[in-house]
Amino acid sequence: MFTNENGALVYRRDGETVRIEPWGPDALRVRATRNRCFTDRDWALEQQPPSNASVKIFEDPSANAGGYMNMFSGADTSFGSITNGKLTAEINAGGVLTFTNQNGKVLLKEFWRRLQDETSMALNIPGREYKPSSGDNYRLTARFVADNKEKIFGMGQYQQHQLNMKGCLLELAQRNSQASVPFYISSLGYGFLWNNPAVGEVSFANNGTQWTAQSSKELDYLVIAGDSPAAIEERYMNLVGLPPMMPEYGMGFWQCKLRYRTQDELLAVARRYKELGIPLDVIVADFFHWTQQGDYKFDPQYWPDVPAMCKELADMGIRLMVSIWPTADYRSENFREMMDKGYLTQCESGVRVTMLCGGNEVFFDATNEDARSFVWQKVKENYWGKGARLYWLDVAEPEYTTYQFENYRYQLGSVLEVGNIYPVCYAKGFYDGMRAEGDDTPISLIRCAWAGSAKYGTLVWSGDIVSNFECFNRQLRAGLSMSIAGIPWWTTDIGGFHGGNGDDPMFRELFVRWLQYACFCPVMRLHGNRNPQSGYGDGDFGTGSDNEIWSFGDEIFDISKKYIFLRERLRDYTREQMRKASEAGTPVMRPLFYDFPQDANSWETDDAYLYGPDLVVAPVLEMDARTRSVYLPAGTDWVDVWTKTVHSGGQTIETDAPIDRIPVFARKGAAVLSAFDA
Repeated sequence: MFTNENGALVYRRDGETVRIEPWGPDALRVRATRNRCFTDRDWALEQQPPSNASVKIFEDPSANAGGYMNMFSGADTSFGSITNGKLTAEINAGGVLTFTNQNGKVLLKEFWRRLQDETSMALNIPGREYKPSSGDNYRLTARFVADNKEKIFGMGQYQQHQLNMKGCLLELAQRNSQASVPFYISSLGYGFLWNNPAVGEVSFANNGTQWTAQSSKELDYLVIAGDSPAAIEERYMNLVGLPPMMPEYGMGFWQCKLRYRTQDELLAVARRYKELGIPLDVIVADFFHWTQQGDYKFDPQYWPDVPAMCKELADMGIRLMVSIWPTADYRSENFREMMDKGYLTQCESGVRVTMLCGGNEVFFDATNEDARSFVWQKVKENYWGKGARLYWLDVAEPEYTTYQFENYRYQLGSVLEVGNIYPVCYAKGFYDGMRAEGDDTPISLIRCAWAGSAKYGTLVWSGDIVSNFECFNRQLRAGLSMSIAGIPWWTTDIGGFHGGNGDDPMFRELFVRWLQYACFCPVMRLHGNRNPQSGYGDGDFGTGSDNEIWSFGDEIFDISKKYIFLRERLRDYTREQMRKASEAGTPVMRPLFYDFPQDANSWETDDAYLYGPDLVVAPVLEMDARTRSVYLPAGTDWVDVWTKTVHSGGQTIETDAPIDRIPVFARKGAAVLSAFDA
């Protein structure tokens, strides 16, 4: 029943195999299957680090006399345990797994309800369940006992108001503006990674936690023990991969809109920033600058001299970023070759069209290494070689016209089985290509992520969101959840993407509040599809109205300049936070409890956050608000960066928030306070 196999504890009974093995300090990986053997896929996890784990096995000789039911009645006291640093897992004769920390505290326990078990129930509900799917795949379920006092943080980007995921039902699937990154930190002192890219769901209910994969060959998850959220997060990030160092252009301000139709339009905007003396690090050429989806090239009618454009931008200290879509239109010059070579997503039934956006398109198969190489070679020839060397990997979920996940298949498996890993593979293709061309710090702006995405230089943005305060409120929670889930580079469209009329006073207020918040995000980036719409007769896609900081009146322009220049003065501080993210996995922005875990109120605060260790930021999230209540963590004094008033930590204060001011507080004595003096 129990064996020690090369330092891993293995449990076998009734056709099931459970393997528990050390995977880095204070961490254990659990896999379980009813197939003959495990797959060799590690998914988000890097190679297994060495460990000094201890395996113990106790076989009860009296159990043989009691027969099969002994293991459920409690008469069979056989068990196996494995200890790796601060984490111990014990599995009893009935297969029930329990995780404890170095002090013997139960962190996590499987939920079983069956005849004659310790709860004397005849419900026959297993903690690990395998239901037939297709072939050697199962619909897999893992159940755990709930703790009503537990708080759960992370899990990626969901468009909801909850920061604490306890009580939430979450779809484990990628959609436009939703990124499933299934890692969380518990207030009980552990971290949990669902290391399975299958489409599914998780429920963190009060009467039990339940994970489901719709189609998979094996259960696979990781548990990490730690004495603080920071210790758990850094263990996790070292196991799934650290991000590279953020390049210098990531510290400043980025300009974008939907869309600059021509080379002249884009250059005119860049020149005006230069003439006004306003720092600009990156400007973006968004979608439909191309001849056709899948051609991966500029349309020469509108972009006649890309090398000259890139050189002029570089002379102004500005980098060009271009939008790349993972779609190939049937009319593309590359479509036939990509289809013949198996580089396109398969459809299980119906017409082979996966997206309708200006034509009939099929997504390229990013799980196919050869397909990734093919796309990169086209990008290298038509963009990189012309000086356009930053890439916006849009539609990275990918965004199916209908999210019928069961109808699509990649080389790596059906979308039901592997679909959530698509954005990781998409980013990897560009990361590998850019590294091969000599870029030591590749970065891609991308619309989705999964566990392990960070190591491929992914800057995730929150998708095509709506321009209103309600949606703005959600982004605050989404960004903090992404940071805990292991995505330290994250940003939003300042002002939201859909809608927003530049002449509307309500939108102008939203815009300026959002821009103030973005000043204290990992990347400060302006984008949006503003109203009224305008088109040029080149298809169904217009450009949206103007979306530069001078587009919304003199007052907004002056406030915008103030925060762009503040961002510049924060450059040294931001750079240091990026270095910590690269070296240790420390989130750039994070909930208050990350640095103040002993402060119970910090675990309850979801409308303010830390930007690095020394700044508490409290965005104004309501229309017409001119004051804000802010909780300041206990254990230090905090200085209002605008008034220099000193406040003791551990209290909620009411602070002024006029239209040109976002409440920000610095640790007393922190060097970053000087950035606010100018």
